Amino acid sequence: MARLAGVTPLISPSILSADFANLQAELARIATADWAHVDVMDNHFVPNLTLGLPVLEALAKVSPVPVDAHLMIADPDRWAPAYAEAGAGSVTFHAEAAAAPVRLARELRRLGARAGLALKPATPIEPFVDLLPEVDMVLVMTVEPGFGGQGFLDACLPKIRRARAAIAASGLDVWLQVDGGVNLETIERAADAGADVFVAGSAVYGAEDAAAAISELRAAAAGHTHP
Repeated sequence: MARLAGVTPLISPSILSADFANLQAELARIATADWAHVDVMDNHFVPNLTLGLPVLEALAKVSPVPVDAHLMIADPDRWAPAYAEAGAGSVTFHAEAAAAPVRLARELRRLGARAGLALKPATPIEPFVDLLPEVDMVLVMTVEPGFGGQGFLDACLPKIRRARAAIAASGLDVWLQVDGGVNLETIERAADAGADVFVAGSAVYGAEDAAAAISELRAAAAGHTHP
């Protein structure tokens, strides 16, 4: 998915809000999206258990768009590379969980995946600014990770702005993703703050026409995304 950050907003629907009994059909519903966001939770790092490596590998084989794996798991240093090997085009691990984030990001890139660094709402961006050359994307969580359907935390907007400023100062093409409570209203605020990749769950899968919802979200973000 080659494109400069801040030019065209990317929409990554979260299958956490999809029908788990019909995941291949649910992926087909989002064929007009840019990515398919797959939340992996281990019931340790977050208090929820979703799906793991075998399911992601199966999804990657049938998905009409690249798979964006968001690993909300303990010990990503050990487990994350396998998700790149399983076919994920992007693998995001949490800064709070990684023991050696630079080494892990380099390994993910070596395996052919984009490397993403995720920050929980209370985790500041500043300690990780020097890691920007090692990653392809920063994910600012706009809800506490663990469950879908939560409300967007406006308290995260200043951090999104600071992350965008740091990326701009670096001169790097690092994407800035937001995940949590993204809908037609909140996507404008997130884009205005500097985000350019948007994870949306119920806003897409709760719509009767997922393709139309994706188009509307993309258009709403495009009016506010920074050049």
